[in-house]
Amino acid sequence: MTATPMPRSLQDLAEPEPTAGRTDRSRTPTRRAVLGALGGMAVAAATVATPTTAQAAVTRRIAESFWRPATMGAGTGAGTALGAAGVRIAQPTGRFDYRDPHRNAGTVTYETATWDSPVVTPGFAWTELIASWNAETPPGTWVQILVRGIDALGTATAWLVLGRWAAADVSGGAAITRASLDGQRTAGAAVSTDTLVTGAAAAYRSWQLRVVLLRAAGTTATPVVRLAGAVATAVPATGSTAEATSRFGGTVTTLAVPTYSQEVHSGHYTAWGGGGEAWCSATTTAMILDYWGAGPTPAEKAWVSPATDAQVDVAARMVYDAEYGGTGNWPFNTAYAGTRATAGVPLEGFVTRLADLAAAESYLSAGVPLGVSLSFSADQLTGAGYGTGGHLMVLVGFDGAGNPVVNDPASHLIADNGRVRMTYQRGQFERAWAESGRTVYVIRPSTTAAPPPAPSGARVPISPGSRSVPRRRG
Repeated sequence: MTATPMPRSLQDLAEPEPTAGRTDRSRTPTRRAVLGALGGMAVAAATVATPTTAQAAVTRRIAESFWRPATMGAGTGAGTALGAAGVRIAQPTGRFDYRDPHRNAGTVTYETATWDSPVVTPGFAWTELIASWNAETPPGTWVQILVRGIDALGTATAWLVLGRWAAADVSGGAAITRASLDGQRTAGAAVSTDTLVTGAAAAYRSWQLRVVLLRAAGTTATPVVRLAGAVATAVPATGSTAEATSRFGGTVTTLAVPTYSQEVHSGHYTAWGGGGEAWCSATTTAMILDYWGAGPTPAEKAWVSPATDAQVDVAARMVYDAEYGGTGNWPFNTAYAGTRATAGVPLEGFVTRLADLAAAESYLSAGVPLGVSLSFSADQLTGAGYGTGGHLMVLVGFDGAGNPVVNDPASHLIADNGRVRMTYQRGQFERAWAESGRTVYVIRPSTTAAPPPAPSGARVPISPGSRSVPRRRG
């Protein structure tokens, strides 16, 4: 890789610190709140009156770009080396003095090196970007993920942090507390936990990712990054037109993903969110890991009490975001999955978005279940038995009519693994899924070929919902 100059200190990257005085760490700001702070949105984007007739289908533009060891040479390194396992520190080029705001510890000096992705121009003005990464972080090391937007004139924003991450937590030997960094905004863009959101007038046409690899000064350990990238989307204002359901392509399958109820864990381990409602994302990730035979070992679960479905408690601990105050940070979940392996084969995990359920069929037919993020009120998803501002569940298949079969860890809010498997109406499900921009967790063995991008299925208008609901995730 080509070397480029690196600032002496990461402070030179204009990384803002958390907003002073923020006390509510239990929720991510809604997209409406973030855009409102940017001054570039219509208030109607989050609360929508019911249209009297069905309208044209929403257009969603989606473009993902991920780099792995075979393709990371297209990027630019400063102080890094690229090998078969990924990017690592070779000769540090900077230093970073960091005082972890989430623990009672002093300032630690870290040596740094960086890997920058190529500039990506997806072909449309994107409004949201979610980064993903898979990495190893031995004790004393961690990684920081930054992104910047670039407009049509080539003017770039400041670098904004989308995650400070280590595979373990501090009690397990990690150098830092795993955390996002809310409160950042610049030039028409702002960070909402794990998502870079742009205002209506920003018109960013390109983006670039930066991975900073850090190790304690004077040591020789190094993180190794084997996947980095992002999905950029042009997400229309929620409810601006009626959503549409895609036609079923005929994939009738139900994958043997084990069923775990998040409600079984209500009140568990308040340091990581306390189970129950707070653990939908961790429970989803745990189900998918066990499907692949990549869940925690008995030794890794031995600390959990009570021990029922202890892999869920482990997942909550391993994905917890101290700034967000919960387990619902999307890329933290897939990064945890990327630390696991099945039969000696590392898993790969990343966050992306899909056009519709027709696109999801290609994953299911390849044997890959998907974690899906939805929002709905109690009357918008028949049979669920609850409403939610943001929820994760596992898409495991389709019935003969094309309705999605899911493992819903919050089903009826009952602590019963036997109630987790549900079938929901296709049109209702797609509308609820659209509230997150149709976000999914893709978790699979790294040797499993990705299914080819599925074209959006023929779309049939469905009755619009009455309103959108605030985004909130477990």
